[in-house]
Amino acid sequence: MKKNRYLSPLVFIICCFCLTQTNAQISTAFTINTQLERHTISPYIYGSNGQSMDRPENITARRLGGNRLTGYNWEDNFSHAGTDYINSNDNYLPWSLQLPTSQYLVPNAVLKAFHDTSLSMQCYTLLTLPMAGYVSRDGNGSVTAAQVAPSARFRKVINRKGSAFVLSPDTTDNNVYVDECLNNLLTAYGNAGTANGVKGYLLDNEHALWPSTHPRIHPNQPTCAEDIRLSVSLAKTVKTMDPLAEVFGPSDYGYASFLNFQSAPDWSTYSASYPNYLSLYLKQLKLASDTFGHRLLDVMDVHWYPEAQGKDHLGNLERVSGGNNDRGVAEARIQAPRTLWDSSYIENSWIGQYYSPVAYVSALQKAITQNYPGTKLGFTEYDYGGMNHISGGLATADFLGIAGKYNVYFTSRWGQLDSFVSAAFKIYRNYDGHNSTFGDLHIQAKAPDARVASIYGSLKSTDTTELHLVVMNKDYDSTLVASFQITSPTSFVSALVYRFDSTGFTLTQLASISGITSNHFNYVLPPLTCYHFILKKSPVTAINENKEPFPVNLFPNPAQDLVQIIAPDNHIRKVKLFNSLGELIKEMNGNTEQIKLDISTLAPGLYQVEINTDKGVILKKLLKQ
Repeated sequence: MKKNRYLSPLVFIICCFCLTQTNAQISTAFTINTQLERHTISPYIYGSNGQSMDRPENITARRLGGNRLTGYNWEDNFSHAGTDYINSNDNYLPWSLQLPTSQYLVPNAVLKAFHDTSLSMQCYTLLTLPMAGYVSRDGNGSVTAAQVAPSARFRKVINRKGSAFVLSPDTTDNNVYVDECLNNLLTAYGNAGTANGVKGYLLDNEHALWPSTHPRIHPNQPTCAEDIRLSVSLAKTVKTMDPLAEVFGPSDYGYASFLNFQSAPDWSTYSASYPNYLSLYLKQLKLASDTFGHRLLDVMDVHWYPEAQGKDHLGNLERVSGGNNDRGVAEARIQAPRTLWDSSYIENSWIGQYYSPVAYVSALQKAITQNYPGTKLGFTEYDYGGMNHISGGLATADFLGIAGKYNVYFTSRWGQLDSFVSAAFKIYRNYDGHNSTFGDLHIQAKAPDARVASIYGSLKSTDTTELHLVVMNKDYDSTLVASFQITSPTSFVSALVYRFDSTGFTLTQLASISGITSNHFNYVLPPLTCYHFILKKSPVTAINENKEPFPVNLFPNPAQDLVQIIAPDNHIRKVKLFNSLGELIKEMNGNTEQIKLDISTLAPGLYQVEINTDKGVILKKLLKQ
């Protein structure tokens, strides 16, 4: 083939744009500098809650927490549901972990089963310890208002036993001892400094909500002073038993608790000296640590269920953290992560109305710096909703990128990692199906308009010549015509490309980018898409066609006019054609083993065909002559 049969790159790009679908276009310029803003990304920001395995998402951390753990009795594994389910005392926890019934009454069986799974997955384990005063005594179902603790339905929690520990505790007395629980775990696994030890402990769960979530255990609204006293006492118990373990607290449920501990009865005592409750909490834990002679709080832990709202198709306002995926709600969901960092963003909620600018991560880190320097930041529950919609995937991917960029130490999403949320985790932790990951060294990556796009950059500390970029087009309607300009001592010449989009949550490898010059390349991102680019200093192969799980043939290839796509003993459902910039050129539906693709109007060059069949998705390279 003669060289002059190919169009120049500029003409080729213009021609490709003319062939696109009739989406509006937005031009944007991403800038990346691999030498600026370098810091380690915590390995523990890709976590989840509960016993679900989450292996395809290649998670790094697991938390056993939530309302159930406030009333968990380690001696016989009974727990208290609170208002989540008829204030029930029962054996839900061992049942939920699918333990054999013979293990239900074995001391610490729940915590050990959970930790054993974490060890098998090489995950950080974060366990919750009770602090509200009482735990379930039995599995006899609903606790009435007349049986509020202290009563025969509960056992008192005491942090320090004051006598010899036993591995088979007395389940007939009136007390449960936290240090004996920790001794049981230490005997089985060693301390937090060993390979198998439990790494972290959480000081109960959502203290400000105890009267509403656990009215049979703690019916009265806790005061600031009580919360701090209980936290200090339990933290000292943990650090006495295992000085290397990390203590997380106060498991703050949301913004109202951050402000004033849910309008605590004694908040007015402190409000003149502290701008918010968490500043008070940090300062008091710092003073207690100084007296104790050892740090008592390692991670300030908060929960985040966005209050942001959008309008549904009837014009009603709906919170984005629910399951409503009407366009107005979905658009608000996609923008909601900006509340964590963007001081120019005002979300549609009571928080946005009365407390903007929020920039919540910055506000939390400011409270840490001013009151207890060196404390890390964790989000042990969060959920942006929309799990079965692209908006939920984009919001979750944005959250994970923000956590890495802004030095968050630990995050664990509440709820199952499925559908588009699963895709968001995989784009960082398993983009190729072989557990390949985003880098662990953050670098500067900027998008000019946070409403339209997000970008996060990283390097691998083991190989700083490999650049990773996770990029999102968050616009509902507009194609993003993007320029990427990279400043780096490494000259990048090619890139692998992976994506999920609104058509499905399966990650797809697209044609690789070749011929990158002067650390600059252009790419077209369709609306509502999330990409992972892996830039290399040497050429890469786009698609390995020798490992296809079922046959799909293109004939002829190379081609000039018509291409026959044949899938023997298979049904082709949809065919998508992409140019070398990743731009969707054509899309055809079908229900047949063969389909004809007309490429007569296309410019010469290399294209990628995505064939969706009953047996799965196949990617093929197609050369137009």
